[in-house]
Amino acid sequence: MSASLLSRPADARRARAWRDALELLASMRFAIALLTVICIASVIGTVVQQQQPTANYVNQFGPFWAELFGRVGLYTVYSTWWFLLILAFLVASTSLCIARNAPKIAADLRSTKERLREQALQAFHHKAQGRLAEDRDSAFQRVSTLLQSAGWRPRVHQRPHGVMIAARKGAANKVGYLAAHSAIVLICLGGLVDGDLVVRAQMWWQDKSVFTGGGLLRDVPAQHRLGADNPTFRANLLVPEGARAGVAVINQPRGVVLQELPFDIELTKFIVEYYDTGMPKLFASQVVIHDRETGERKAATVKVNEPAFHRGIAIYQSSFDDGGSSVTLRALPLNGAGAPFEVKGTVGGSTELKAGADQTLTLEFSGLRVINVENLGGSGAGAPGSTDVRRVDLASALGDHLGSGAKSNKPKTLRNVGPSVNYKLRDAAGQAREFHNYMLPVEVDGQRVFLAGVRDSPDQSFRYLRIPADDTGALDGWLRLRHALADGALRDQAVQRYVRRAAPADRPEMAEQLRATADRALALFAGAVPTGDGATQPRGGLQALADFLESTVPEAERGRISEVLLRVLNGCLLELAQLSRERAGLPPLPADEATQAFMTQSVISLSDSFHYPAPLLLSLTGFDQVQASVFQVARAPGKTLVYLGAVLLIIGVFAMLYVRERRLWVWLEDGHGGGSRATMALSSTRRTLDTDREFERLQQAVLGTAAAPTPAPAA
Repeated sequence: MSASLLSRPADARRARAWRDALELLASMRFAIALLTVICIASVIGTVVQQQQPTANYVNQFGPFWAELFGRVGLYTVYSTWWFLLILAFLVASTSLCIARNAPKIAADLRSTKERLREQALQAFHHKAQGRLAEDRDSAFQRVSTLLQSAGWRPRVHQRPHGVMIAARKGAANKVGYLAAHSAIVLICLGGLVDGDLVVRAQMWWQDKSVFTGGGLLRDVPAQHRLGADNPTFRANLLVPEGARAGVAVINQPRGVVLQELPFDIELTKFIVEYYDTGMPKLFASQVVIHDRETGERKAATVKVNEPAFHRGIAIYQSSFDDGGSSVTLRALPLNGAGAPFEVKGTVGGSTELKAGADQTLTLEFSGLRVINVENLGGSGAGAPGSTDVRRVDLASALGDHLGSGAKSNKPKTLRNVGPSVNYKLRDAAGQAREFHNYMLPVEVDGQRVFLAGVRDSPDQSFRYLRIPADDTGALDGWLRLRHALADGALRDQAVQRYVRRAAPADRPEMAEQLRATADRALALFAGAVPTGDGATQPRGGLQALADFLESTVPEAERGRISEVLLRVLNGCLLELAQLSRERAGLPPLPADEATQAFMTQSVISLSDSFHYPAPLLLSLTGFDQVQASVFQVARAPGKTLVYLGAVLLIIGVFAMLYVRERRLWVWLEDGHGGGSRATMALSSTRRTLDTDREFERLQQAVLGTAAAPTPAPAA
């Protein structure tokens, strides 16, 4: 007995705790708090691009914040466990709120409260009382007809000493409450059904796992594939032009899962149209859908925002990509060892290159872009570092474009600069650098230059080497000069020519000093100055001259000496360029502004070429483009719930904001000395000026204009 008595308080506490938890879960404050968190998460999911490569986030936020945001799940907000959990709690909270209030609302909708005591009418804000000349029955008939014609729904309660007429209007206000809350439940359920939750449940139920490797789709094992009967999914499908595919890819935080489709999509033709600036204005895909079960062939055209449908699966035009284009590259050795040679390959493929007697590199063809629209307005070079290729900014800085209302002082000059190729060079240790080279010269700061970009990792921006185009618009003039710079015999000839041209004829001692200075400057620039151990310095360029001045010349004299060295170096390089043209059987460069501009840019690019991290420069000379469409295929049964929820939400919000529920009571009783006596009251969910005016009209209509209304006594 004592144990039973002791357990009762504990049971009572547990029951009270359950009631409190249920009350909190069903409360409006809890639902609003959850809805606020979901709105904030949705804003984050909109601002932060979802499911991008990790390197993009590192480049945008930095290593620390990128890792922190990744752990929280900000890169896959809509599929994180905490977002789905909040959605589930919001569904449960709103459903409980509906279940708790729906019976009350239903009962209230059925009731007009015609049994209200006549004395209670004195407690309403809107109330009036008056004498009527007609008897009670006549007044009842008149008032009933009046209310019905005005859209009220009256109900009557006969009493021994009078009659109570109760009417209501605007019952849709209460229905709006149920509609709005039901809309939230339906929209959240649609989001849960069409979200990542069902895919994860399918993977858990069927013992599937995420695929983290590489290779061809057909080689991926079955444990990483979902069947065609998957009830809901959203995946990406890449189809090259002239090919067909039927296996889509579902991106997951740690890899991918393959989704089998009940049909194949064949891309017969990819259509893209451009504006005059080179920006795409339309891209569409002409496809043939091959049904695997029936063998049916159905032609369709998929455009942006105009999807095709088959077997309940929507096919959206998401983007376009390269479908395996063939490219032809010209390999240009920078150190003069060996002649240029041709390399052919396919985007997505790879081949091996011999970069020297003991060096083999793997060339990976990454991408081909036929159209490159760049903003060349106000572009300029960034400061070159000691180990960096010079930068060229092909677009305005990001800070000039933060928001649609941001203003930039730099003029925009959008221009299609022609095709470009992306490739990677991977060494024997597996380390790779990515390169981005343009096929045609680009006019930057008034000079036509070839742009050869490089970056060490995907989270970095490309750094571009500016190579001036020669008089024929080609790379050959600069390349001949680069090879001549690596030839010691040609350097000696260039120094001798420069000395004969620049040294005074009457001062032979000056000629010897000038020859020594020119030989030293050109050797330093070429990276051919011996070190203490008999080797040569590995790097040349202007940085080598700066290091030499810093180590040998007092600081007070460096400015003057550096001007002399640069003037001598420019003269020697001009003679070297003329010698390289003579060896090629070409006429000498004329002494004009074009030659001066070419040589000025050549000095800078030659200096930067010593920091170019590859022994070969690959120039795009030809290509055979193959387009590919990227489709988003989606089976989304939850969209019907979302659409229905959206309709209910519109109806509910409109009903709650613009429909006022009003209740009217009119009490009629026999008057003393003949006639009748009327007392009326009006209640409303909101006290507004419209309610005041409506009550005045009702008062005039019910009590009559000839009657003398008397104010009701205070309650």
